[in-house]
Amino acid sequence: MLFFMNNPVQNANVIDEKILSYIENNTLDFSGISEERKGDLDKIADYVSMKIKANETAELVYICTHNSRRSHFGQIWGATAAAYYGIANIKTYSGGTEATACNERSVAALKRVGFMIEKTTETSNPVYHIQYSADGPKQIAFSKKYDDSSNPKQGFCAIMTCSSADEACPVVFGAAKRVATPYEDPKAFDGTTDEAKMYDERCKQIATETFYVFSKVKK
Repeated sequence: MLFFMNNPVQNANVIDEKILSYIENNTLDFSGISEERKGDLDKIADYVSMKIKANETAELVYICTHNSRRSHFGQIWGATAAAYYGIANIKTYSGGTEATACNERSVAALKRVGFMIEKTTETSNPVYHIQYSADGPKQIAFSKKYDDSSNPKQGFCAIMTCSSADEACPVVFGAAKRVATPYEDPKAFDGTTDEAKMYDERCKQIATETFYVFSKVKK
């Protein structure tokens, strides 16, 4: 079954049942987000609202050091949250201070949520197409620097998802707004019995905070 959100502008707002169930059971309780944290997240919501009021596209670039884990969670959940709330003219991207690869553990966590994922290249830095429904847009996921040619160059909001990237990029060139929302790196649990659990936990945390942002925009 597919669920259609209230947005006649885009046909993208169709979310698969499994992902919709995950959203409604895991991401819509914002009571665990501290007031201080909400203050930072509100800055992202303010940027998106400003762009919408100006009839412009809001472009969000999620940035972490290697563009392999947290920043991809941000990119995918940003697009999905916009679709869920029926907010048009949102584009989400990700990047790093260096390029490595979209980590296969992050991909596995998104698959467990229910995202449809196709690995389109067999290279050391593979390209993935990620969708929240068969009819939804394809989010392109691969590791790249934040200033890659596939990312916006001016007027975007830079969302720093790790403290090391925040420190390494005191200036994100071209950004209209920069917001630091660091998350713990699940990489610390790679190869342990808690690996999947911690990737799922970080995925859920980023999803919840991203849905909080777009719930504020919707209001």
